[in-house]
Amino acid sequence: MTKHSRQRDAVYDNLCLRKDHPTAEEIYLSLKPILPTLSLATVYRNLSMLEDEGKIIRIGSGGTARYDADMSEHQHLLCEKCGKVFDIMIKCDGIIDKGAEKFNGKIDSYSVLYKGCCSDCLGKTNNI
Repeated sequence: MTKHSRQRDAVYDNLCLRKDHPTAEEIYLSLKPILPTLSLATVYRNLSMLEDEGKIIRIGSGGTARYDADMSEHQHLLCEKCGKVFDIMIKCDGIIDKGAEKFNGKIDSYSVLYKGCCSDCLGKTNNI
């Protein structure tokens, strides 16, 4: 069990209020005005701890990790043009069992990351 801290609570609360799957830098910039002594390293450290505790997930996006506190069953789409991450609400009932049929071991969880182009970027591409 990790030690409770005001900064970790602030990082977690900030992430819970967001649906934009922010980067650590975006979380840092939104918290800095209310926590002037906060450092980017502290944000990264607390995100790592929250991930280890199973309270948030990290979504890899080509070198820039994004974070999500919504632990309900859903997938993500990464726009390969702008880097934004979007929720896709799809139930994947039985996917762990299907995976276990092909794997000699134990599967505890799964994640699905779709990659494509969001509607905003598609509109920009089509207007060029």
